[in-house]
Amino acid sequence: MRYFLTAIFSIAFFAAQAQTAKPEFNARDLSISWETLQNDYQNNKQLSLQALVITNNGHTALPASGWKFYFNSAREIGVDAVSGNAKIEIVNGDLFTLTLNGNFKGIKPGDSTRIEFIGREPVVNLSDSPEGFYLVWDAQPAKGYATGKFTIKPFKPTYAGLYTPEVIYQQNKTIQDVPESQLTKVFPTPVEYTAGAGSFIIDDKTGIVADAAFKNEATYLSSELLGLGVKTSNASSVKNISLKLVAGFKDEAYTLSIKPQGIVISATKPAGIFYGIQSLKTLIAPSAWVVKSKSIAVNCVEVKDEPRFGYRSFLLDVGRNFQTKAQVLKLLDAMALYKLNTFHFHLTDDEGWRLALPSLPELTEVGSQRGHTLDSKNHLPPSHGSGPDTGKLAGSGFYTRADYIEILKYANERHIAVIPEIETPGHARSAVKAMDARYYRLMGEGKKAEAEQYLLRDLNDQSVYQSVQYWKDNVIDVSLPSTYNFFETVINDIIGLYKEAGAPLKTINFGGDEVPAHVWEKSPAYSILQTRHPEIKNTGDLWYYFYGNLNTMLKGKGLYLSGWEEMGLRKTNIDGVPTYVPNPDFEPEHLQTEVWNNSIGGGQEDLAYKLANGGYKVILTSVTHLYFDMAHYKSFDEPGYYWGAFVDIDKPFSFIPYDYFKNTTVDKNGLPINKAIFIGKQRLTDYGKTNIAGLQGALWGENIHDAQRMEYMIFPSLLGLAERAWAKDPEWATVRDTTQSRELYQQAWSNFLSVVGKRELVRLDNYHGGYDYRLPKPGVILQDGKYVANVQFPGLTIRYTTDGKEPNAKSKLYKEPVAGDGKLLRFRAFNTTGRGGNVAEPVQ
Repeated sequence: MRYFLTAIFSIAFFAAQAQTAKPEFNARDLSISWETLQNDYQNNKQLSLQALVITNNGHTALPASGWKFYFNSAREIGVDAVSGNAKIEIVNGDLFTLTLNGNFKGIKPGDSTRIEFIGREPVVNLSDSPEGFYLVWDAQPAKGYATGKFTIKPFKPTYAGLYTPEVIYQQNKTIQDVPESQLTKVFPTPVEYTAGAGSFIIDDKTGIVADAAFKNEATYLSSELLGLGVKTSNASSVKNISLKLVAGFKDEAYTLSIKPQGIVISATKPAGIFYGIQSLKTLIAPSAWVVKSKSIAVNCVEVKDEPRFGYRSFLLDVGRNFQTKAQVLKLLDAMALYKLNTFHFHLTDDEGWRLALPSLPELTEVGSQRGHTLDSKNHLPPSHGSGPDTGKLAGSGFYTRADYIEILKYANERHIAVIPEIETPGHARSAVKAMDARYYRLMGEGKKAEAEQYLLRDLNDQSVYQSVQYWKDNVIDVSLPSTYNFFETVINDIIGLYKEAGAPLKTINFGGDEVPAHVWEKSPAYSILQTRHPEIKNTGDLWYYFYGNLNTMLKGKGLYLSGWEEMGLRKTNIDGVPTYVPNPDFEPEHLQTEVWNNSIGGGQEDLAYKLANGGYKVILTSVTHLYFDMAHYKSFDEPGYYWGAFVDIDKPFSFIPYDYFKNTTVDKNGLPINKAIFIGKQRLTDYGKTNIAGLQGALWGENIHDAQRMEYMIFPSLLGLAERAWAKDPEWATVRDTTQSRELYQQAWSNFLSVVGKRELVRLDNYHGGYDYRLPKPGVILQDGKYVANVQFPGLTIRYTTDGKEPNAKSKLYKEPVAGDGKLLRFRAFNTTGRGGNVAEPVQ
């Protein structure tokens, strides 16, 4: 009998092994390419025909069944493949599965299979591609295996608004190359600037002398000069850089006087001295950052300066894709150089929670990690191409307590306030799933009350909804008392971090955007809350209950509430049409709203002005001009989203904060608009102007897979933001005569591009390790039988090839029109380090 049982056990064991063992096939042997075959598919519908080609580069056949692909896509996809051999289904968020059907026979070594499918939208650029493919065996459903090389094949679309080299050339030809001797060499443009005669030499005989209030700024200046090779002294010398306390200046105002015998920076507050130091740095020749020198000559000038807006911000989203502490510090260095004073740190979103908090370790244990999962119990699923494995950048990652404190101290030394954003109640899946994990762990330990303490969803909620990003379970239930326990704890932990860092904290941004319809409708917690609060008539009223509670909570801790525009809006109807108006209940609180929605043609073009006129403090974060994750223009080789606009450096530079209707000429697709769409829209009142607190550029992280892409999207557009946030209101923005306005703008635009191209890009090539800013594609046009090229930034060089190859730093330098076959000519812009941008191919 014992032998019989042993035999039965052995048979069962090996049968189980056979069922759970995956085939001996290496997923890395599969390469996948993606291509667009056609836009306006199926009789000019807003669809696209796309194809995946899967190639087996290994020595073992991929079996016909027993597996499926997972991948991410920001674009919706038709379920049934046109090629008839696959089905594509959405899982949650941007995660899809691709299953081959009975028509698929496997892939032998060296062979390929092709899957053609329908995209629910036209393809515009390479960011429309699927990404992050991995394979999961049916017998091993909890494990994913990343596939090999993924390739995006070039696509030459013919859609309206396409930016060709010829279009670029026509835009560039109006740019004047302003001689460097005529340029203002302090950037952003100061209020008053007078060039003097002679120069001051900074060397080891130079002393830095500071009044007691400016000791930290003196240390900073000494360190910056040492980075250039100049060792200064802290003792008074024959020739000094003096940091002087002078009464009566505004907080960030300063004067800078450079004479042959010395430099004097005067201010009332340390921030003013700091910005005077930044101006001194931009006066130093950019070449000083290339090779260290023991002495630096600075031209004599007189500068009087102060910012236009007190709030000059940049937002970095690390929830979608993580950026390292080193990369954040590098961004802060550039922000400081260009006098931005607020860092909006978007730390949480559906796809990631990036800040370690001591009271709730699950937030980063679960919420900061992405990898293949069927239930999100231990980590979040792959998003934005992050792949099947946890622990890998940029999908996974978080800032430890020590990391965040270091960031806070670094920012504070540079007079940058760090505003943390905790997304709520939508965009909160990372928090919801982290607290689920905490709940199940403690329930397993028999600690029911403790388990429910921070739960963020009603476990019996049957509400069905879907967010704009296709999530089905990403909203916090604001009816639950445990939700407020959670936020009380989060707020206290954040306050503790700032106290330990010695950094100021005045507000926490609590999101508020893009909560989908139908949330909470079938939540038992919502029903219970209604019985206790009869003033809550529908789920829309939960909005005011929730943010009212948060506001009270923050005020009790000496903080004020800030959030996205939806936080300050009330849903109502006008003539039977659903609309939003400024919520009068919150108006007396003067809450700070960051307004992004002015998408042209979307109907909310005046939303920022409505809120400002209604008494809300408004930070203009307009998608049309200040969203840096938008593609620079409509071209397949330009990465970035485009749902709100195309945003090149001209957009932030040309932004008119008090009247952005005035020079808005194109819609979100880059096509000319009918100005009649602005008829009836609210204009900014004089009172409303007092509520425009400042400007904010934003880099959302869906497309930002690494540091190089981050810098490509931010720079040099950040300089347009810096100029518009700091410099005084330009004359071209206020003059009524349109012809005169255009002429003044063109002159200012040429000056700005010359400053950027000849000075600031050269500086950024080496400043604090150098920045991988975007180099523009050259413009090219055929004239008189030869090809003529130009480039957006004076100072960049253009190189070309005549054999169809991509130009490199050793290719021929473009000096005059080139004869040749347009099919083989290639042009490319290069910076001082020999790095090149996108290649321009002449239009045939």
